[in-house]
Formats: sequence, structure tokens, C-alpha cells
Amino acid sequence: MESLYSVKLGKLIEEFNLEVLRGAAGYENRAIHTEDVNRPGLQLTGFFDYFDPKRLQVIGRVETTYLAGLSAGERRQRFEDLLRHDITALILSRGMDPFPECMEMAGQYDRTILRSQDTTSVLISTIIASLRGYLSPRITRHGVLVDVYGEGVLLLGESGVGKSETAIELVKRGHRLIADDAVEIKRTSAKRLMGSAPELIRHYIELRGIGVVDVRRLFGMSAVKDESGIDMVVNLEQWKDGAMYDRLGLENLYTTILDVQVPALTVPVKPGRNLAVIIEVAAMNNRHKKMGYNAALEFTKQINEHFDQAMSAQAQNGG
Repeated sequence: MESLYSVKLGKLIEEFNLEVLRGAAGYENRAIHTEDVNRPGLQLTGFFDYFDPKRLQVIGRVETTYLAGLSAGERRQRFEDLLRHDITALILSRGMDPFPECMEMAGQYDRTILRSQDTTSVLISTIIASLRGYLSPRITRHGVLVDVYGEGVLLLGESGVGKSETAIELVKRGHRLIADDAVEIKRTSAKRLMGSAPELIRHYIELRGIGVVDVRRLFGMSAVKDESGIDMVVNLEQWKDGAMYDRLGLENLYTTILDVQVPALTVPVKPGRNLAVIIEVAAMNNRHKKMGYNAALEFTKQINEHFDQAMSAQAQNGG
């Protein structure tokens, strides 16, 4: 499926250390919009129904062995049939040498031929994983993202509610800042969100009354992280007298971001509440829930058992 986003072929060449055997005009700036990769086995036999030239094409040992059994004229025709399509690039895996007919047709149609030393399966899987990251659906949310005990916690709330102040307190307690003010969120799989900071403001945090500070230089490299999964959302809001807040935690609430449901809770803010400690406990509790332990359910179970025993003893005494 074609994405609204793109990545340049040159970036993939650099990332995977691909050898350029032949580069088409402007190949480094060729935009890739799909995370799918194709092994053109059927195409090399002449079957082009549903063929998508926008995908990266990878030739491995199987395709090479098949082509080696053909005559030079047949190989030339097969490569001409493939390379007359405006493919993004053809990649040879396992460090294999290209057939002369392949380079001939690549020159005739001005196509890009690359080579990798990786095995075919490793090459395809790593390229797809990388493309999924580059092309994932994404949005930007106003908030703060921190890593607390390995849990990615997204702090949301109105300006001035104390998100940045809570984040800096968490950093002082040994946790890590990912993003302040603007959080770029990407959906990397059906149930997984990743968050990061825009390059321009990465590792910076704004504190009212002080200004912008560089967390990395002030607290060290261990105080920051480039990206993190988003495991829970904490909505900070000013304390409202008379409002009903969850006191047991029996109800599982979620926030939907990019069609992914993320566990969420609301924390009321008022003077005297140590938000950093509350966020730490929330992160640990969220991790316990993921591991199958729910303290609220366990507490409710014990209460019910206590009342059942009391009612049973009362019934026996009355009898």
C-alpha cells in the first residue's frame, strides 16, 4: 500500500551499505512510497499481471540459478521485459555478480542496479522493517513523552498544567525525556505507536520562568532518549471540586491514536500533589497489568471474599 510519506533511495543505500553497480539519473533522490519489496521470480518467466514497479526488486540465489540455465538471448529478453518498467531499483543479494545482459538492459533503459552482501531473506526483512518506520502514518501531538521504568508515558493536558515541570522532575529521578511540547507519533504496526521529538527541538525542554534548557547537556546522555514506544497516556487536568475521579482503577480507559488504543488515565493536578511519584506508580502499575496482575481487581476480590465470609459467619451464628 502506498504511503503519504516517502524516503529517498539514497538514504536506504547509505543505511544498508548497498553497492551501486549502476545508478540511473537522479537515483539518490528517487522517492519510495511503499514498504513492500518484490522478488521478480514470476516476472522473469514473463508473468507481469499485478506487477508493481514502484516496489524495490530483489534478486536472490533462486532467481539467479533460474537465469543461469537460460541462453544469453533468453536472459537478455527476460531482463528487457523487467527493466523496461520504471522500477525504483534492482538489488542483487549475497554479493552476486550481475549478468552482462542485466547491465546491458539497465544501461538501455537507465535503471539502477544495486548489490548487497546480505542473504536474500535478511535483506528483504530488514528493508521492509526500515521502510515501515519511514512510511508509517504519523501525527504530531502537543504534549510531553518520557520513558519511566521502560514504559513510554505520554503526558497530555492544557498549557500551563505542569507537563514540562513533571517531566523535568522525572528526569531528576533517573528517567528519560523523549520529547517536550511537540511529540511526533508514528504507527509502526497494528498495535504499536512510537514517539519522538522533531529534530529542531530534540533534547530541549521549556520551563516557564527559566526558559529553554538542554536536558542532554544539563543532566547527561542518560537523561534523554531519541524515541520510545507509547505504552500509556496520562491526561493532566486542574483539580475540579465535585468531579468524580477513579479511586479504585477498576475501569480500563483508552485513548485512540492513529487507530491504536492506548491505556489512559486522568490525574487531577492541585498544589501539594507530587506528580512525578504518581506518574512513576502509574507506569509500574501499567507494566503489572500487561504482565497479568491487576491490583484493583485483586483488592476487589479480597473485599468480596471478606464480606462473603462475614455474611456466612453471621448466617451460621443466627442459625
